[in-house]
Amino acid sequence: MNRFSEYDIPYRTPKKSNKKKRKRKLFIILLTMIFIAVLLFFHFQRNVTRVLISISEATMRASTTIAVNDAVYYTLSDEIRYDDLVTISRNETGDIVAVAANPLKINKIARDTASISQSNLKNLSLNGIPIPLGALTGIEAFAGLGPSINFRIIPVSSVSCGFSSAFESVGINQTKHSIYLNVIADISIVMPSRTENFAVITDILVGESVIVGTVPDAYLQSDIFGNKPNLSP
Repeated sequence: MNRFSEYDIPYRTPKKSNKKKRKRKLFIILLTMIFIAVLLFFHFQRNVTRVLISISEATMRASTTIAVNDAVYYTLSDEIRYDDLVTISRNETGDIVAVAANPLKINKIARDTASISQSNLKNLSLNGIPIPLGALTGIEAFAGLGPSINFRIIPVSSVSCGFSSAFESVGINQTKHSIYLNVIADISIVMPSRTENFAVITDILVGESVIVGTVPDAYLQSDIFGNKPNLSP
C-alpha cells in the first residue's frame, strides 16, 4: 500500500509556464515604453517645436535688428549727406530739370551694409539661442520660466540692401525728398523636425532735403531708384 496520498505531494509550477509569463510581462512593458515614446515624440512635434520656433524667431528678429543697426551705423559713420547721394540739375532759370542718384555711392553703401549685417548675424548666432527650460514642456504659459540653456538651432541668413525715395510737398514750391536704405534679412531657422522662414525688413532714413523750386511731376509720382518704396510706418 502506498504510504503517501496525492495530497502529500507538493505542487510545483512548471518552469515553462513561468518563462511564458515573464516573456508576456516583458512584452507588455516594451509595448508600453514604445507607446510612451510615440506620445512624447508627437508631443514634441506639436507643442515643444512650436514653442521653440516662436522663441527662436523672436530672438533672431531682435538679433537681426541689432546686427543691421550696427552695420548701418558703421557704414554711415562718414556722415553721408543728401548731396552725396543725389544730384539735382537746374536750367538757366533755376527750374529743376533732373534728379539723379549717385550709383557708385549708393551701391557701395548697400554692399557694405549687407556684408557687415551678414557678418554680425553670424557672430550673434554662434553661441546658440537661450531657451528657458519651461519651453521644453510645450506649454506657452511656461515658456519663460526656469533657467535658460543654449539650444543649438541653426539660423541661416541672407541680407540684401537697396534704396528707395519719396517726395512730399511741404509748401509752395517746396518739396521734401527723403532717401531710405532698405535692408531685408531673410532668416531660416533649421531644426531636425522643422524649418521656419521669415524676413526682417528695416528701413533707415539716410538723407533728406527740402528742394526749393518746382519738381517735375514725373519725379513726384515715382522713385528715382527705380522701385516702389516700401517704408515702415
